[in-house]
Amino acid sequence: MNRSFVELVIAVKKFLLIVVHMVALFLMPALTAAPVRAQQQMVSDPEIFEKQHFQSTCKTAEFGPDFVKRFDINNDGIVDAVVNHGELTCDGVRGPACTEDGCPHNFYLQAKEGGYIMIATAQIYGYDFIKRFGNMVFVLQMHPRFCDRTDATPCEMTVRVRGGRFVTLFKK
Repeated sequence: MNRSFVELVIAVKKFLLIVVHMVALFLMPALTAAPVRAQQQMVSDPEIFEKQHFQSTCKTAEFGPDFVKRFDINNDGIVDAVVNHGELTCDGVRGPACTEDGCPHNFYLQAKEGGYIMIATAQIYGYDFIKRFGNMVFVLQMHPRFCDRTDATPCEMTVRVRGGRFVTLFKK
């Protein structure tokens, strides 16, 4: 075979490989956006939504007084919601999804147009909602491994809700 022909074939293969990679880069956001949009499903009310879920999965579901707390978690003046699965008793078992890492908490933001979007789920022992530097922030109490520790003292992670996501300010 002619040397220039082999070089041409190699050049064409490289070009095609680059084209395939570029197509993949353009398609990846579209392919990964579908599950994200599915998770961002708007619900009319998180309390009704979560209670209906557990009433359909448990034979008997009971909800404690702190199952849902409503307050403004992102400093926009609109009341949001936090759902604590530790306040659920499903078929006689209190907090069935709770582990040594704590209990699941779902954090919902209310949209200006109405409805709520779940922005986070955290497996935590609990939280405080306090004012720091003029803004309301969460101090999440969680398993020490989340602060890269092996002692028994719970990790305290201070987070602020900015936009539609948690922003970690610091942890100790």
